[in-house]
Amino acid sequence: MKLTEASQTTGPADKNVGRAEHDVVALGVAMAALILFVGTGGTVLPQIVRAWLGAGRGPDTLITNALLLNIALIIFGWRRYVELTKEVGERRKAEENARLLAETDALTGLLNRRSFVPASARLVTEVCETNQGAAVLMLDLDNFKQINDLHGHKAGDLVLTETARRIEAFTPPGGVAARLGGDEFALVVPYDRRTPDKLDQLAVALIEAAGKPVEIDSKSIHVSMSAGLARTIESPAPETAEDCAQSLLHHADIAMYHAKKRGRDGYAWFEPTMESELRFRNELETGIRAGIPKGEFVPFYEQQIDLASGELVGFEMLARWNSPKFGLVSPEIFIPIAEDIGVIAELSEFLIKQALEDAKQWNPKLSLSINISPIQLRDPWFSQKLLRLLVESGFPPHRLDIEITESCLHENVGVVRSVVTSLKNQGIQISLDDFGTGYSSLAQLRSLPFDRLKIDRSFVTELARDGANIKIVEAIVSLGRGFDLPITAEGIENAEVLRIMKAMGQLKGQGYLYGRPENAEMTLDRLAAADLLALEPELAPARPVRHTDKRAAG
Repeated sequence: MKLTEASQTTGPADKNVGRAEHDVVALGVAMAALILFVGTGGTVLPQIVRAWLGAGRGPDTLITNALLLNIALIIFGWRRYVELTKEVGERRKAEENARLLAETDALTGLLNRRSFVPASARLVTEVCETNQGAAVLMLDLDNFKQINDLHGHKAGDLVLTETARRIEAFTPPGGVAARLGGDEFALVVPYDRRTPDKLDQLAVALIEAAGKPVEIDSKSIHVSMSAGLARTIESPAPETAEDCAQSLLHHADIAMYHAKKRGRDGYAWFEPTMESELRFRNELETGIRAGIPKGEFVPFYEQQIDLASGELVGFEMLARWNSPKFGLVSPEIFIPIAEDIGVIAELSEFLIKQALEDAKQWNPKLSLSINISPIQLRDPWFSQKLLRLLVESGFPPHRLDIEITESCLHENVGVVRSVVTSLKNQGIQISLDDFGTGYSSLAQLRSLPFDRLKIDRSFVTELARDGANIKIVEAIVSLGRGFDLPITAEGIENAEVLRIMKAMGQLKGQGYLYGRPENAEMTLDRLAAADLLALEPELAPARPVRHTDKRAAG
């Protein structure tokens, strides 16, 4: 639907009246002068003709001047009328352009958020009179920020423009498309209540169209899209059409969030339970933001054991949220939310700082392992920030083991290589976590300076019941030996799994067989009982920051 069809011309009535008054005054002056011209001209012109023929005296000077004045007034009035008419036309054109700018998205030409709701309300009102319903599809690109980061904002704008073109191409007759902001689009369409499955087909077609690569400067840029759908079940009263449109937009937005949560590149229909889930999610977001400065997030520690000797060799730090409202919250819940709302770096720095202070009280032979979010690895200054924390705490770098997940390797290998190499230059150990669940290649294992592989718990916990997992774990252990990389097995939860893992060679392991993760105080009690506390705080030797080897970081 064109904007002129979807929008109504607006403008104060008094301005239109004012313009009309100006037009009438100018035209009235010209008409009055013309009437006077007829009167004076009827007297003066015959006298001029007779005088020119020598048949009488010339016209009276006063009347002649009046005639000339009438002519001047006619010319002035007409010119003014023409100028005012032109001025009014230009003003109306400027106001129309201003309205278009206010109601359309400058980049794509679609409606914007401001005009989309009124347009949706009009469509809802129209379908009330038929057997049709109205549906809103909320559309959001999944990885648009990454496109901007990797290819620049110019390429990002081209992707948005092409996406808008594809959405318009699939907009059915009577539908209205809009760009609500950023990488978020919306579509309101009429549909036949007898065939609601047509909306599913439309959602699939839109997602498939958006997923086709965009060619920019001989490069193929791939993007995916998630969609949320909401529809009217019954026809609302005309006076509630705008409220209905707002509700549809809100519900479609909630459904779109759930589609992303399911794995992206798909769509979801709104269900009433989603709203309560979103409300709970918002409470979690608020709690996380407020809880970081209040110190509600605390490190817990899981033992890491030498499987052959049974000796404690270190701990992995695991985050916990001690929320006054929700109790002790596991990281599986709050870490993804912290990443989504952009506070993961602040949260991680807070926890690492606490963990370094705690670990200084342990026996110097015990290591500290810390997981790093993929989002943090995108920060080229991450290694410098971590080194600052080490210097401030006085914790020796060689006792710190940074764990990065396998999924990080295919997001931006160049940045990961630079950060990993910089950390290695400071003496920090680097482990590849969750190995076997991602897409790392042998070339990446060879080129990146890892110190250890960690087998994902999903393979280890089922070893006693699944023979296929045994073969996978044996293959990973063999691969580690081939690359001269020690192995740590996660998820050792019973004696049978421990027996199988010990038979595979010299490995480290961790899991509930050795106890649940404990807070700092309980960990110190455990170490005190085993005589594994530091005799005195260990200070890290001062060392300058080395420059990253450009060949390794390229």
